[in-house]
Amino acid sequence: MPEAAHQSPISPGRSFYEDTVGERPRYPSLTESLDADVLVVGGGFTGLSAACHLASAGVRTVLLEAHRVGDGASGRNGGQMGTGQRLWPSEIEPAVGFERSKALFDLAEEAKAHLFDFARVHGIDMDYRPGQMNVVHKPAYLDDYRRDAEDLASRYAYPHVRVMDRAETAERLGSRHYVGGVRDTGTGHINPLKLLVGSARAATAAGARLFEDTPATALRREGNRIVAETPRGRVTAERALIATNAHGKDLNPTAARFVMPIGSFIGATEPLADPAAVLPGNEAVADSRFVVRYFRKSPDGRLLFGGREAYTSAAGDIGKHLKRQIAEIYPHLQGVRLTHAWGGSVGITMTRLPFVREVEPGITAIGGFSGHGVMLSNFTGRLYAERITGNRDRLAILEELKIPPFPGGQRLRAPLLFLAMTWFSLRDRF
Repeated sequence: MPEAAHQSPISPGRSFYEDTVGERPRYPSLTESLDADVLVVGGGFTGLSAACHLASAGVRTVLLEAHRVGDGASGRNGGQMGTGQRLWPSEIEPAVGFERSKALFDLAEEAKAHLFDFARVHGIDMDYRPGQMNVVHKPAYLDDYRRDAEDLASRYAYPHVRVMDRAETAERLGSRHYVGGVRDTGTGHINPLKLLVGSARAATAAGARLFEDTPATALRREGNRIVAETPRGRVTAERALIATNAHGKDLNPTAARFVMPIGSFIGATEPLADPAAVLPGNEAVADSRFVVRYFRKSPDGRLLFGGREAYTSAAGDIGKHLKRQIAEIYPHLQGVRLTHAWGGSVGITMTRLPFVREVEPGITAIGGFSGHGVMLSNFTGRLYAERITGNRDRLAILEELKIPPFPGGQRLRAPLLFLAMTWFSLRDRF
């Protein structure tokens, strides 16, 4: 598809999702001092879910967002729900045993059901489409994918993942780029910003007080209370949840040792001339590279394509980088026009499993979903609310995970991660 002679410029920071949600609600900035039962810092999936469930239980809840609700990874990600945790059970089980691995998988399945139920109860149209494919770029990986599919069905009671050979993979993708893969009919993909906007409305309707453009500049204990300082007011609370994920490095040094931000970049093409030739079944796709390529179609027939090999945020770099990868998989889309290209920071951990910990008395940090947070982060916010309201304490399942800190300390951990990501991206090519 050739470049149009006259085209609108790429939107460097504005995501495609922002042009699908209509008018985004605005929330006020904090200009006074408030007292609350629970303070939530961060207006993404985790924070909004916690605020909604806490307020619904009668807990006085204040949420602070440094920018606008939805400006972080929660409102700008690939929209793929996935199944289970970020790692396959076969990668988790050797470290924690079958019983705990199964508990983690079952928790993720409950998270999936919770997301559908939450959207239904609160009337959120999140553009859900069923189906996800995990495709293989190296023949040596096929046996592992086959064993994982068999293991999910026989030992984890999940019969929805089926192996695809090269021919079926090519037919379902509309591309011969991959050698095979698996198809998961028990999950799907969504418009994440629609879910986030709906979650914010649900939280305010429940009684939570949301404040935008209000960064928490300091968070500390004073006696038996927790105090958050902001530019124009302070919040005092009995407990606090840090739900800033990749964006909270200055707020709590302990959490920052375990959750590292990395850049993720996505582009949206113009509506395709022949959308049925690409992903005719409308499933989402993630491939087997360490530096994952992930893509899906929007309801209006665009290809939404993401990857993590770009280390700058310049719009031209993002567009050039993503268009090259699109053309590798879909040669007939060589030169396709991107109407949007955007990026953001995703929080990862060393093990790619979530980081949940009480980092100071009364202060809990949650993050590091490692690109698998669409359903997990929402549900973890609910689990935090369950703990506070004394219903159940399933948050402990995640809290007990042994997540090591990133090596190198504050000064060296980012360069070390860059070197590691570069090495793995080179390995993907050979």
